[in-house]
Amino acid sequence: MNEQLLEKINKLKELRRAVILAHNYQPGEIQDLADFCGDSLGLSIRASETDAEVIVFCGVRFMAETAAILSPEKTVLLPDKHAGCPLADMITAKQLRKLKEKHPDAVVVCYVNSTADVKAESDYCCTSANAAEVVESIPAEKEIIFVPDQHLGRFAMEKTGRELVLWPGYCATHVIISKEAVEETKAKYPDAIVMAHPECSEPVKEISDEILSTGQMLRFAGKSDAKQFIIATEKGIIHTLKKQNPEAEFIAASDMSICPNMKLISPAKIIGSLEDMQYKITVPQDIRTRAKKALDRMVETKSTK
Repeated sequence: MNEQLLEKINKLKELRRAVILAHNYQPGEIQDLADFCGDSLGLSIRASETDAEVIVFCGVRFMAETAAILSPEKTVLLPDKHAGCPLADMITAKQLRKLKEKHPDAVVVCYVNSTADVKAESDYCCTSANAAEVVESIPAEKEIIFVPDQHLGRFAMEKTGRELVLWPGYCATHVIISKEAVEETKAKYPDAIVMAHPECSEPVKEISDEILSTGQMLRFAGKSDAKQFIIATEKGIIHTLKKQNPEAEFIAASDMSICPNMKLISPAKIIGSLEDMQYKITVPQDIRTRAKKALDRMVETKSTK
């Protein structure tokens, strides 16, 4: 990391009273300069608890929207306006409303990897870590629509035994990890523990040792006595895994598991974002209020367990 760039970022942070958030899939240099690293919802919650006036979200658009939903009094900036999420874009609010018309009595659970508009049309939000817990909290007689990720939805179905109406969305970065790639990597590292994200395809999850969210992967690796891990998720998390566990070895299940949108952020773009206060992410008040209810219900579910 260029020291001059880092010094400039720190001066701009002080000037703008800003906090920098970096998702676990961001480039290593972005994770290193951030105030907080983590998963999307966890970062938004941490930022809401600070006295910062500006949030610079190094991630993708839906993450910045979530920060804006939880911190309406703060200015939320996304350093690259093109940093979107194909999974989140696979369902629109209009499409969800049409699906709800076909299942008028259903409860809608949406993955946090969704737009603010879709969250506003949902009853509950969930993360990859608590999807099964949220589904389980809903009365057994209630039909459930789960959007947009079908693979996380199937994982929740398997964990809870509930039938869900699934939307056919998926994360291309995760489904590109094939069962064959995992098996080939496992053959080279037979003693390694395979950790897979719930967004992976079912064949990959079936041959994995642990199915974990990014935050759960970090915690599991920190507590495990194992010295080798095969990681079936976006490769960016390996940077933090190595930093936190320098004596262990972390191997990507596939060299193709790279999210191009997550790699759009750079130190120069963070500087531009803070200098010009761009690109501001706002959520209309009516959408924000309804989307926050879905997020609040998820938190309430967790607090009752």
